[in-house]
Amino acid sequence: MAKRQSQLLDILYSRGPAAAKQAAKQQHRGLASELRYPFLAIVGQTEMKIALILTLINRAVGGVLLMGARGTAKTTAVRGLLDLMPIIERSSCEYGCEPEDVYIYGMDGVCQDCAKKLGMGDPITQPEPMKLVELPLNSRLEDVVGGINERVALEQKRVRLERGILSYADQNLLYIDEINLLDNNIIDAILDAAAQGQYTVRRGPMASTYHSRLTLVGSMNPEEGFLRPQIQDRFGLRVLVRGMADAAERLEIYHRAMAYQRKPYIFVQQWADDTESFASEMAEAHKRLAKVTLTPEVEMEGLRWIERLGIDSHRTELTLFEAGRAYAAADERLTVTIEDLQAVALLALRQRQSNFATTYFNEQTVEDEKIKAVLVTP
Repeated sequence: MAKRQSQLLDILYSRGPAAAKQAAKQQHRGLASELRYPFLAIVGQTEMKIALILTLINRAVGGVLLMGARGTAKTTAVRGLLDLMPIIERSSCEYGCEPEDVYIYGMDGVCQDCAKKLGMGDPITQPEPMKLVELPLNSRLEDVVGGINERVALEQKRVRLERGILSYADQNLLYIDEINLLDNNIIDAILDAAAQGQYTVRRGPMASTYHSRLTLVGSMNPEEGFLRPQIQDRFGLRVLVRGMADAAERLEIYHRAMAYQRKPYIFVQQWADDTESFASEMAEAHKRLAKVTLTPEVEMEGLRWIERLGIDSHRTELTLFEAGRAYAAADERLTVTIEDLQAVALLALRQRQSNFATTYFNEQTVEDEKIKAVLVTP
């Protein structure tokens, strides 16, 4: 693997906070009232942390599926991303109107308020950090896609469509814990919305179309049931999250967990410098991504791996190459190397391996040969 030169990856691979041996600073650091366990304070689990930051840097990676036993910091890691979210341009309209809607649909593509603002030269978007939107397991389908506002219907005797969780997750990170236990109807709705980048809610004569450009992250415990292939295929990267085998690392996990429980403010402060530096580096990597390219030699090597593994899905090269671009951007480089692809290959390629598909197509090939033999026999 190429030598890492970026501060971002150096911090990610480090084993402790820069201020771990110093007393916690007491001045205000802009910390939220909810003191989340710091992302960088998670011991080990480098593969999981790399996968999550890659999908934040580059949404085209396609999201992450975390598979592992309970108590291996899956949810803790995802929630820790809140302190590292990049800044994006977000609609300031309650209906989600954006300037591109005008280019596609004309002025009828935005609401009257936004049409008026655009006519006056005022912006209808504003820069905001990405958000983490969690989808509870007990969500109803109308909670997810949107539906009639029942309160307005009862109190004001009129029908108004309300946005759903998928709409609020537009340009945000949508996290689904225990995704394998989610209702099939909701999974189908997420599949459709994620594939199209938008979806339409119809209730009688009323209809509204919402953006749903999602960064999808799911976690599950394989002991509790498998995930439908249709939703699994929507994730770009798959991470196998296992407990630490090294006794020293397990002991460090215990010490950090107890320190966080006893004095969460002090613990978070100890990691504040690294978190701040890491977030800054993440923002730079996000900006750098647009300039990162792959050489033909690197592309052909990646395709050679896919061919030798016998993977049919064309999403494989998309995920592999986009993850490689994100990794190079994180390492402050503008050209993807073979080492970059190797660093993300397991994450991208294990997701597309399918023994069932291989067996099925091999059997079908045998059947096809029998048919061809009959066709050419006099």
